[in-house]
Amino acid sequence: MYLVWFFGYEQWLAHDGRLDAALCRHLTQAGVSLLQLAGFTATVSPTNLSLVMMSGEPSVVIGPPCNGLVLYALFGGFVLAFPGSWQRKLWFIPLGMALIWVLNVLRVAALAINHHYAHQSVDFNHHYTFTFVVYACIFGLWMLWARRLAVKPSQPAA
Repeated sequence: MYLVWFFGYEQWLAHDGRLDAALCRHLTQAGVSLLQLAGFTATVSPTNLSLVMMSGEPSVVIGPPCNGLVLYALFGGFVLAFPGSWQRKLWFIPLGMALIWVLNVLRVAALAINHHYAHQSVDFNHHYTFTFVVYACIFGLWMLWARRLAVKPSQPAA
């Protein structure tokens, strides 16, 4: 799986840049939509489609390292490599990736709010708080897979 990632992403898709750019734009728009839904004055910058604006001021830029692609691959790779039913993998991997995406959208919105009200703590929250939360969630999903979903239910004794 590492070779697929290395040659598929590191040697081709990353250099091309279109996948990362699309993920960054999509995450930016979703974060802005969530902020607007919550009543904040948020927009996507007209000059940088990966920049969240809060009340007309630059707030959060989503770059390729933060678009979630590596997390999706890491999560999916673990579930694929771990024993278990392919039928369960077919629904668990997309569901887990969707949850990771939701967490990333929440992270973008929270960082924009953080920047708007207390910009001095954004760097700490970006690098530590949200990293811990997202990785803890992924670890929880892995534990759910490894302990509950990957194993077949025990047969009742006859």
